[in-house]
Amino acid sequence: MDILTVTVLTHAVIYTGKEKIDEGYIRFDDKILAVGPMADYRPQPGEQIKNLRGLLVIPGFIDVHAHGGYGFDAMDGDADQIDQMATAMMEHEGVTTLFATTMTQSVANIDQAMRGVAAAADRNPIIKGVHLEGPFIAQDFKGAQPEQYIHVPDANLVKQWNELSGGRVKLITYAPEKPGAREFEDALIEMGITPSAGHSNATRADMLESKATHVTHLYNAQREFKHREPGVTGHAMLEPQIYAELIADGFHIVPDMLKLAFRVKGAKRIDLVTDSMRSKGMPEGESELGGQKVYVKDKQARLADGTLAGSVLMYKDAFKNAVNFMGASVADAVQMSAVNQSEEFNLASKGTLEVGKDADINIMDQELDLQATYSYGAFHATKD
Repeated sequence: MDILTVTVLTHAVIYTGKEKIDEGYIRFDDKILAVGPMADYRPQPGEQIKNLRGLLVIPGFIDVHAHGGYGFDAMDGDADQIDQMATAMMEHEGVTTLFATTMTQSVANIDQAMRGVAAAADRNPIIKGVHLEGPFIAQDFKGAQPEQYIHVPDANLVKQWNELSGGRVKLITYAPEKPGAREFEDALIEMGITPSAGHSNATRADMLESKATHVTHLYNAQREFKHREPGVTGHAMLEPQIYAELIADGFHIVPDMLKLAFRVKGAKRIDLVTDSMRSKGMPEGESELGGQKVYVKDKQARLADGTLAGSVLMYKDAFKNAVNFMGASVADAVQMSAVNQSEEFNLASKGTLEVGKDADINIMDQELDLQATYSYGAFHATKD
């Protein structure tokens, strides 16, 4: 990486992920060099100073569940396109760390995706992992995943895909009620991969036997939360150690149910995700997901039968919606958009604005509209 001029952002309201500094400064090149109150700031020769009075500074966003956007999809397996996709997510949305996400498809297609992600990640450091969503899921809750490619849990396939990805598989969505799931979970944990219950018909009893520590898109594509059977959703609500993803677009989950999840789980166990597909950032109309036609209208992506097919949600809007829909504070939203993900997936250089961490920084105005992003200290004005 090129040597960067040292930048100092001054007079900002800074949410470090650990504390709020009402009038603070942050000094960085590609790494954070200092952060603190303005009373402690001492100018240094050669540094570039930007006065951000009236603006907020927060950590860059970490999206652990995004399939695509801007006309591209991880399943295409094209390294150039996956590279462009990750960069677009950073420039338009403030995503500075991405888990490229696959879906239920043929083994050969997932092989190709893993090779493409590995090559893209070698050139684009924003791509820090892979989320395998399927193919080890339940037919009853397949959502927009093509049924013909659903597979029984197979640790050997996971090992194959992890090797093809360069050891980047961090998260797997699977159905914990499927035969062999306990042994499958043991194999995942041994490989350092987080097991996530999703696209699942599991009961509360199934989940109590499971080693899943994460739930994929809470409420969506899983056994419903009912008064006689808590299912996957109820289990995630009841078990304080489980991390739960939320697609905070107001369509996948209505605002009241987002608020309920936030009140029950609390900020420290929710991961905001987009679950976005290739139509994000593109004009509305016909698109594609896993070989299936998708129709995008009114900020919703659906199959012909009306099934939601991922989202076109931008992460910057998920952050804002967490405050407006869920009643979260800005500090809570920072927790759910960066801190939790860094802790859950051992992303040691990410997630908070502390000395020695990567200079992944978002700048927002008082209305929580994204203004600019620094990725590894390089400035990017937010693109519309």
